[in-house]
Amino acid sequence: MYLIRGQHNLKLFKSRYPDVSLSGTIGNFDGLHIGHQAILKKIKNNAKKFNSKTIVFFTEPHAAEYFSKVRDENKNPPPRICPWREKVKLLKKSEIDFACFLKFNNDLRTMSPEEFITQILDSINLVSFTVGDDFRFGADRKGDTDLLKNWGDKNGILVENTETIIFNGKRVSSTRIREEILNNNFKNAESLLGRPYTFSGKVVHGQHLGRTINIPTANIWLPNQRLPIKGVYAVKCRLNNLSLNGIANMGVRPTVGGEKPVLEVHLFEFNENIYSQRLRVKFIEKIRDEKKFDNLDMLKSQIQEDISIAKNILSNQ
Repeated sequence: MYLIRGQHNLKLFKSRYPDVSLSGTIGNFDGLHIGHQAILKKIKNNAKKFNSKTIVFFTEPHAAEYFSKVRDENKNPPPRICPWREKVKLLKKSEIDFACFLKFNNDLRTMSPEEFITQILDSINLVSFTVGDDFRFGADRKGDTDLLKNWGDKNGILVENTETIIFNGKRVSSTRIREEILNNNFKNAESLLGRPYTFSGKVVHGQHLGRTINIPTANIWLPNQRLPIKGVYAVKCRLNNLSLNGIANMGVRPTVGGEKPVLEVHLFEFNENIYSQRLRVKFIEKIRDEKKFDNLDMLKSQIQEDISIAKNILSNQ
């Protein structure tokens, strides 16, 4: 999959692929859930119909993240289901030919729907364009599918929207999946995602406090965006070809005066140096919320209890 980094590189892309026609779509695609997958299936079907390639546009950062910083620096945007690099990997796995992230900044925010069509969509050779059922675009979200369909009719481009995907009587959405994860409903989240909820990151150096209480942990690098998890979890992990069980804590570690969120994983019966390697964490069940203890001995005692609970949970998986 070819990644186009920013709208300013669309002209370069077209110069490299001047004769390539495209079936495309646009959205945040956070989590790339079953609703998103239905859109990808549609553009791949259109690509076969029109003998074209597929392209997916997504914004970076998400609009909600941008506006939360502009309006109130102390207000947290919705947590992400997965970082943008993971999104790119999922798009590649879905056999999408091209992806383009549009940098969501003031220029994109103030772009009228007509300017968006002219500067973004008209800059490539689209033959079809598919959007979600609730898609809006342009300054103040004034653009809609009617505007897109009028543009498509004038230019011989098929414009269509997808029907809402319903699961257990409710609309499938990234917001719903975040709620399921936060509420410890990982089976529901898995059904909505079409795969288990996981997070993958590089193991980095931390404060090495776990070793001082004989419970070593792997610190996983986190992106700037928050994750939709918090507390202590029973987890299954993947390290290269190894499958490992463990517990994970996502939080600020108040007992040791932490302030920034950290994802720490203690792997059972494992004590190797894995710095700079990537660890994929599958969250199975939440054990408890994070809390502050009066001292490290009390923390150690609680973690040992957590380990016992987690092993019991994982033995039944």
